[in-house]
Amino acid sequence: MKTTQEQRKQKAVELMQKLDIYKPYIDGFVDENKVCLYEGYGGFWTEQETELQEKIDQIEKIHNCTVYAVTHEFTEFGELYSMLLVPLYKEDWRYLVTNEGKNKFFAFAYVWNKEADFCSEFGSIVVHSFGGGIRRIG
Repeated sequence: MKTTQEQRKQKAVELMQKLDIYKPYIDGFVDENKVCLYEGYGGFWTEQETELQEKIDQIEKIHNCTVYAVTHEFTEFGELYSMLLVPLYKEDWRYLVTNEGKNKFFAFAYVWNKEADFCSEFGSIVVHSFGGGIRRIG
């Protein structure tokens, strides 16, 4: 079943609470549609990074999804932005975030490889939650 933007936003808030995201970041998402970018566990708004915000807008438009958090990593295969998101179809929501214990979660994301866009893809990543922030660990 297709969902509305508002339904996806409600689900995103539920997932952010599950991840124990810092309440002001959840409030910014709810009140102003702001998305938080996490460097390590610290966060700031994606709107401060114009190129990233444009990519988020593009992904949301093309795939009818809602991005609610982004992690940033440098790896041996490129600079990655992992966009945690809620997809259009409710049938796909069951395993968006699963708790694996010790503040470790599997999360569904679109991973943008900034240096090699052709390597970008949807899939599951592993994030660790600490102090109100998240960090990709796998």
